[in-house]
Amino acid sequence: MRERVSFKLLGPLEAAVTDEPIRISSARQRSVLATLLLSSDRVVSVDSLTEAVWQGDPPATARNQIAICITSLRRIFREASVPAEMIETSHPGYILHSAHCYIDLRDLNQSVARARMVAAHDEQAEEAAKLFEHALALWRGPALDGLSGAHIDDVAGQLAEFRLDVCEEYAALQLRLGHHQKVSAQLAALVKENPLREQARAYLMQAHHMAGRRAEALQVYREGRRALVDELGIEPGPVLQEMHRRVLRDSDDSEPRSDAPPPARAAATTAPSAVPSDPAPGVPAQLPLALSTFTGREPEIEALETLLRRSADGSAPAVAVVTGVSGIGKSALIVHWANRVADRFPDGQLFIDVHGYDKSNRPLSSLSVLDQALRGLGVSSAQIPAGLQERSALYRSLLNHRRLLVILDDVRSFRQIQPLLPGRGRCIVLITSRDPLDELVSDYGAVQIQLNVMTAHEADRMLATVIGQDRVAAEPEAAARLAELCGHLPLALRIAAGRLTPRPYRSLQRLAARLEDGAGRLDVLSPSDGGVRAGFWLSYRELSPEAAVLFRRLALLPVEGFAAWAGAAVLDVNLMKAEDLLEQLVDAQLLELCLTQSGPSARFRFHELLRLFAWERAHDEDSAQDRADALQRAYGTLLTLAGSAHQLLYGAGHLPRHSARLVHELPVDAVTELLADPLEWFESERGTILAMVGAAARHEAAAHAWELTARAMPLFEMRNYQEDWQQAAQSALESARQADDTFGATVMLRSLGSLAIYQRRYQDADDLLTSAMELLDRADDPHERAVVLRNLALCARFRGDLDGAAEHCRAALTRFRETDDPVSAAHALGLLAQIELERGDNDTGIALTRQAITASAESGSVRGRAQNVYRLAEAYLRIGDLREAIGTCQEVIELTRAQGDRLGEAYALRALGEAQWRQELYDAAESTLREAFTAAGDVGDRFLQARIETDRACSEALRGDAAAVDRLRRAHQAFTVLSASSWQERTARLVDVVGDASAEGRPVPLERLLATR
Repeated sequence: MRERVSFKLLGPLEAAVTDEPIRISSARQRSVLATLLLSSDRVVSVDSLTEAVWQGDPPATARNQIAICITSLRRIFREASVPAEMIETSHPGYILHSAHCYIDLRDLNQSVARARMVAAHDEQAEEAAKLFEHALALWRGPALDGLSGAHIDDVAGQLAEFRLDVCEEYAALQLRLGHHQKVSAQLAALVKENPLREQARAYLMQAHHMAGRRAEALQVYREGRRALVDELGIEPGPVLQEMHRRVLRDSDDSEPRSDAPPPARAAATTAPSAVPSDPAPGVPAQLPLALSTFTGREPEIEALETLLRRSADGSAPAVAVVTGVSGIGKSALIVHWANRVADRFPDGQLFIDVHGYDKSNRPLSSLSVLDQALRGLGVSSAQIPAGLQERSALYRSLLNHRRLLVILDDVRSFRQIQPLLPGRGRCIVLITSRDPLDELVSDYGAVQIQLNVMTAHEADRMLATVIGQDRVAAEPEAAARLAELCGHLPLALRIAAGRLTPRPYRSLQRLAARLEDGAGRLDVLSPSDGGVRAGFWLSYRELSPEAAVLFRRLALLPVEGFAAWAGAAVLDVNLMKAEDLLEQLVDAQLLELCLTQSGPSARFRFHELLRLFAWERAHDEDSAQDRADALQRAYGTLLTLAGSAHQLLYGAGHLPRHSARLVHELPVDAVTELLADPLEWFESERGTILAMVGAAARHEAAAHAWELTARAMPLFEMRNYQEDWQQAAQSALESARQADDTFGATVMLRSLGSLAIYQRRYQDADDLLTSAMELLDRADDPHERAVVLRNLALCARFRGDLDGAAEHCRAALTRFRETDDPVSAAHALGLLAQIELERGDNDTGIALTRQAITASAESGSVRGRAQNVYRLAEAYLRIGDLREAIGTCQEVIELTRAQGDRLGEAYALRALGEAQWRQELYDAAESTLREAFTAAGDVGDRFLQARIETDRACSEALRGDAAAVDRLRRAHQAFTVLSASSWQERTARLVDVVGDASAEGRPVPLERLLATR
């Protein structure tokens, strides 16, 4: 009877027969036996055994001594009733047959593989957990403990890493099952011993969080971050950061999910062997060498890892398509990952470049691709069928039930590779393409991985990998700028780094300075007619003529992103045609969708290097007149849209006609759809407006600059974008002055004066408006004079000159009526009402306010109506009619919310809060004023926030709350910083009144608070 022999490597080396130990005392014999066991059933050469025993310094008699070791081992096994032929001589060394042996390392691999397969099915999760428990129990200590040598040390290290992987997978499964207490106990020690193990730390955080121990979870994160920063100088990776965010949010997302993948590293590993086996005959091993400089891409690698689980049951192959622009690193990613997991595919790896976008070769036909694949699988030329269908059928038959990795690189179209999709089996197919290949996703359930540019951190790591960490550390700012100028595109960055590697004397700053020149940047990044420009050209040459023209002309726009209307304008085509062509450019990876930007329509953008390439093509292929006309149409269309949005928000007031030579007329229904929410449209085009104003000012198109600034006033005012307002109006003013455009300079001086009023810089406002009035003596315009007079009235009012303010206001009102501008007339009427109220004539003020509300409604100005209704609410507060004040404030809130006017809403909420605390509705007032404070913060209005804090303090003072004094002091400090003198004085009076009452421990009477006004 043959006795069963067992060998254990997961700890000190042990051998036994039917549980009786076999004593092997010689260290040399133990090293030889361990090396044979690690490569069981495969020939291990004498040279490999020699290296394992003597570690690179063998004696002259090494071969003889190895033979003596083998003889001794055979004798030991024979005496233990183990057949001597278990170790067989086989050129060029020896082979250990394991058919009748138990090897714990093999048990480990089989148990883990089975556990991973079973874990993919929720109903078998408990069985998977038992398999993982069995696998982990096989360890009796450090693998191969007591043995040493280069190969054995490497394998022992790999096994230690593998054990950590399995521990993490087991923890993930336990979390899915809800056994978080067990995970906490298991991982606490593991994380302590391996503080840089981010996945294990994330699972430990998750376990603490599930147990309701958020503080402990956050402490685990802090300790991990400290270890990573101190030891590696890096921040935690995406997995750990995401878990940190979930714990901070106390999100239910941290609960284990049934589809939660095991750790990326664990899913890609098996227990290693010491001696890699050569591929068997007919088993392809075609993977290219992975780049040694590959870094980052952790989320994409994790997505690829899911394929291993999807292909495990053999019902269908797992397919992934990696898409992205030329130079983004599609091939580098899949080759890197494929080399990592190659051992998981015992039936081989096929790699076929199908030349979809190749400078020198035409794309391979499906027949040619199948021919390469079949030859790689060992099919002879005589056996390869001639027809496409027959070749495809043979290919599928060969792949059936096999575990093969198939990589199809640089695919042009779905039709090109459709016959290469396996029918059944446990294969994985990886495809790279510049085309998204949507058919693969919709029809075959492929995983689509859109590869974007590297993050700043990934780019920094890549640069350090190529040129050395010391050089990057010496010039961190230059390194960051270099990555920016390369657009964080891996190919561009690799080329730039390649210029630095052989030249240690060249600084990063010097290379970055060369790349700052946009006109020459592509020259630096395209050596020998290759590199970045060549890759872009391969995609560009495949475009339809119209798409190519659109690509070129869009690069002329001085903007970061753009909507379809801009494409329609520069190409002078209808909107639907522009949308179709833009989609073609996105599919060709020559444009990107701006996924982070919201708005009424999709927005697009260039990668910066693609913009430079498109700009080059425009100047090479389009005439100067064509380029100028495209820009004129873009300006004209933007001015028209902005003017329409302005009128929708402010009513049909007077806007000076724009001077654009060309306008692309959009259909009425398209404009209606775009401007369904005019303020939201303005918000989506905010960056475009500022960029176009700036470009017009720089390129001596003064009229476009100030005309566009004037039309963007609703955006600046209603969203409180004061810095944008200042930037646009100042640059437009300077441009108008240089062009001797008197009227344009007048409009911009008036606009800057309005901004100064918003900022409560009343003397500056008066000076700017006075300058505008002086210019109007040369370029008289009755309507513009009326606008300036109205704003001068505001300045006079804030200075306390109410008589002068009323005079200016009446003069403005007369001119608005003469120039047939009912919207502005209604606004001036409301201002006159405000002045009368402040002069103490409440009856006249309220009557004028009601007239202003009616006039605003008749003119169609929703914002004007909201402003005048707000004035009425203020009047009711002034005369103490709190019930009417509350109803009026609620009407203003409805009007402003309908328009998205967050600033107007904040003012209305503040007034409502005041009415409530004056009615002793303290809880309601506190809730309303908190909401008002948030709204004011959203638009950055610190003055209004200080006013709201004053109201909250008054509410607290009425209740005798001691917190009122400190809140008033903070508000007083804010008014001091903002130079709001009248409110400084009022809050100072309030501090005195409330402070006295607080010292005596009593509430402040309402009349005492109101008397401080």
